[in-house]
Amino acid sequence: MWLSKRAFLLSSLTALTACGFTPVYGPQGAAGKLQNTVQVNAPGSRNAYLLVQELEDRLGRSTTPLYRLETAFTVSGERMAVTADNVATRQNLIGRVTYRLRDATTGKLLTQGRVDAFTGYSATDSTIATSAARDDAMARLARMLADQIATRLIASAADLP
Repeated sequence: MWLSKRAFLLSSLTALTACGFTPVYGPQGAAGKLQNTVQVNAPGSRNAYLLVQELEDRLGRSTTPLYRLETAFTVSGERMAVTADNVATRQNLIGRVTYRLRDATTGKLLTQGRVDAFTGYSATDSTIATSAARDDAMARLARMLADQIATRLIASAADLP
């Protein structure tokens, strides 16, 4: 049985290379166009700062950008678990980012989109613990949104100039 799984894996890899499959991070991959060439707009809030930091972790920080990434980040909260005393013990953070990738020299719009994600945290009797949980949830939300944006940009990178 092990041999049949190995044979299937090898034949699958052969089929992928035969159809023109190129790893996105490989030598001829599309992600190379974006690596260290995208300048993300300056953050205007702590939440936007977290998003920019996560995007720069994925795309690199550019000193001579070919592309400019404009983002608009909004976050809303939603009470999820409420006690009989009307005290929320669980909160959801819902994040939405609209983004536009532009050519850095001409300003021409190359691609745009919107991504959404949510995460939650528990509210406790301790103000400090609740604040720490909210900050951690915000960092997780920024990470999820940055992953989605980077994935979509990489998917459209083959069409970039």
